Amino acid sequence: METRPPLPRFTKETAAQKVRMAENGWNSRDPIKVSMAYTEDSRWRNRAEFFQGREAIQAFLTRKWDRELDYRLIKELWAHDGNRIAVRFQYEYHDDSDNWFRACGNELWEFSDNGLMHRREASINDVLIRSEDRKFLWPELGPRPDDYPGLTELGL
Repeated sequence: METRPPLPRFTKETAAQKVRMAENGWNSRDPIKVSMAYTEDSRWRNRAEFFQGREAIQAFLTRKWDRELDYRLIKELWAHDGNRIAVRFQYEYHDDSDNWFRACGNELWEFSDNGLMHRREASINDVLIRSEDRKFLWPELGPRPDDYPGLTELGL
């Protein structure tokens, strides 16, 4: 059976590790790589979209990153209990007209015993920002550098 440590029951440390792993995966903007963190029949709610399964996840992420350009994400552990983790996150991106946005949201995650996520509930709001108000400015697209501040340290 496919596993993805750390496995439930999560401690504060292993939950935080799981959150950072998810952040790094999403910052890769690779729909196939990201989808492998979810069970084959994973159920999602993302804003007002509901779908299930890795193929649907890959299709969703492909559409997302085709329109959310220069995407950079920071996630932060909010709470954990057993096989569940609550996360707050923000990400910045621009559209094809060079309008910048900061998306702010919360996710509820539920994991199977093998450490794959089988349920994801995401509530997200987008805020138009000026380019000079961006805060997620690490030089390379991809994972946030280990020494780059998190949401709390950035005052978000």
